[in-house]
Amino acid sequence: MQKGTIGVTTENIFPIIKKFLYSDHEIFLRELISNAVDATNKLKTMSSVGDYKGELGDLTIRVSVDKKKKTIKVSDRGIGMTAEELDKYLNQIAFSSANDFLEKYKDQANSLIGHFGLGFYSSFMVSDKVEVITKSWQDNAPAVKWTCDGSPEFTIEEIEKESRGTDVILYIDKDSKEFLEEDRIEQLLKKYCRFLPVEIAFGKEKEWKDGKYVETGKDKIINNTKPAWTLKPSELKDEDYLKFYRELYPAGDEPLFNIHLNVDYPFKLTGILYFPRIKSNIEIQKNKIQLYCNQVFVTDSVEGIVPEFLTLLHGVLDSPDIPLNVSRSYLQSDSNVKKISAHITKKVADRLHEIFKNNREEFEKKWDNLKLFIEYGMITEEKFYEKASKFALFKNTDGKYFTFEEYEKLIKENQTDKNKTLVYLYSTNKTDQYAYIEKAKARGYDVLLLDGQLDIHLINYLETKFKDSRFVRVDADVIDKLIQKADLKEPKLTKDQMDDLRSVFNIKGKDKEMFHVMFETLDENEAPVIITQSEFMRRMKDMSQIGGGLNFYGEMPDSYNLVVNPNHPLIQKVNDELQSAAGEKLAENSKERNKLREEIEFMEKEQSKKKSEEISQFEKDDLEKLRNQLEDIEKARRELLESFGAGNNLVKQLIDLALLANNMLKGEDLSVFVKRSINLL
Repeated sequence: MQKGTIGVTTENIFPIIKKFLYSDHEIFLRELISNAVDATNKLKTMSSVGDYKGELGDLTIRVSVDKKKKTIKVSDRGIGMTAEELDKYLNQIAFSSANDFLEKYKDQANSLIGHFGLGFYSSFMVSDKVEVITKSWQDNAPAVKWTCDGSPEFTIEEIEKESRGTDVILYIDKDSKEFLEEDRIEQLLKKYCRFLPVEIAFGKEKEWKDGKYVETGKDKIINNTKPAWTLKPSELKDEDYLKFYRELYPAGDEPLFNIHLNVDYPFKLTGILYFPRIKSNIEIQKNKIQLYCNQVFVTDSVEGIVPEFLTLLHGVLDSPDIPLNVSRSYLQSDSNVKKISAHITKKVADRLHEIFKNNREEFEKKWDNLKLFIEYGMITEEKFYEKASKFALFKNTDGKYFTFEEYEKLIKENQTDKNKTLVYLYSTNKTDQYAYIEKAKARGYDVLLLDGQLDIHLINYLETKFKDSRFVRVDADVIDKLIQKADLKEPKLTKDQMDDLRSVFNIKGKDKEMFHVMFETLDENEAPVIITQSEFMRRMKDMSQIGGGLNFYGEMPDSYNLVVNPNHPLIQKVNDELQSAAGEKLAENSKERNKLREEIEFMEKEQSKKKSEEISQFEKDDLEKLRNQLEDIEKARRELLESFGAGNNLVKQLIDLALLANNMLKGEDLSVFVKRSINLL
């Protein structure tokens, strides 16, 4: 028997392994299975080149749990080890068997992982003691047993073992009893090992017999050794890709289509990415791409490894150039990972462009499901935008689709304003904004439908890309100002008349602060009163609701413009009724107001000729008194005008009609409007 000390630089290696080396204790099983697969693949490689001439036989890797003995056993019939190899590879941690083997068989070493080394020591995270019983493929090499109890001391002794290969036996510690449950081990095997290239058996298949499940004696193989991504695209049909998707996501909807990646240079990368059906306004599910290293599961948290927008895709990526046991921060800064990330972005964009060119009709049908993903990519990845801008689509309110270039040509002539800015009109809700859409169409304008989760972010981005262009929601202003072609018409009311009517139309009640009354000189055939909402404020509020650091805007109350058209006959009628009901009082008020304004203007002019210290307190007080009197006069005028507006059925009806057209008249207010309409009829 040989005794000795494991060749490590510090005696604290085991505490480090237990606490810090791996973030998750459960990966010990992944490491042991990976080593078993390595050993098996090495034997296959040696057999294929004639170095091993014996029978390969059954190469199944077997995993078993003995709850009574508190052990987990992983057995393979791979290459095995001699006493010298065992000493070198397990006791001198700085060495790695993979380096020696890959150097010798570098031309045939297709996809060997080569983890036999430090990865093996992850078994001490869950064990009080570990035994390795192994017999080399080499003739006449005796079987040996290595034992270690989690300290640097070990023993190696010769024992009897019939067949070549390696058994690793873990004596599970009291803190890791969960790993003695068969369900837990099966869960881990399916998580980490479901696509490994060597069959892995765990227990026996069961069948229903005489009212209970009984074992059949047939091995239960838990993995698919030839998953779709390891095959060539020419070997697969559409149904094969669909079958594999269902294997990955049993409960998911069918995907739209897929991309099969197969790259050999400048790095090795295989995989299949699927485009899921992403609806516009749902919680986006990430962590759906599974990352593998030579068919060994690494992680499904690929953010930072692939661009953010690609995390919306589903599927598998597999690359030996992505190391298994390092932190994600390392992965994110690794040059290979960055190259892989850029390549995947390019392949995804190229595949989408190919589908668009080859079958535009099908692409348009799938657009509503693809839109969120493509917009996310364009906003966050400049390189993706450059490619996607060729196939990304706008959809208008008639359900027609256009590329960016096609749509610009469609609207350029009619929707360029007097400042030579191209105006893209859009709606976020066809039903709520129907009246505004129809007015725009009546002018020959086209209106886009931008009702998606990221559309507001997208138009902000596109305004930085499209030259001399801006996006305006169709209800952001009156139609003549949305795309202003010429100076507006002259109003048929004077400035003083419009100032008075501003108070008349100033809405009373709890929502008064929501509305800012303003006048726009429109054609007399346009609506008398229109509700609009500032494009800037509304856009900021919309963006604050879907993130973007604009919470300040999200907390502000909604505000709207109540736009009055002074050229409409009904507004002139309101003005006539106002003059009839309160003309004399308003004239008297105007007389007093004008007199006070003249006096204040004279006194302010006189005082402006003096230095501050030269103005007497009497003069200051006298001016302040006049200002207070003017304020009282103006307040009385506003109250008179607001009182008239509140009692005038025509004013209330015009405001309610504007609210109704904007889908803002509800509940009690709607009921009052209906009753008033009946009375007016």
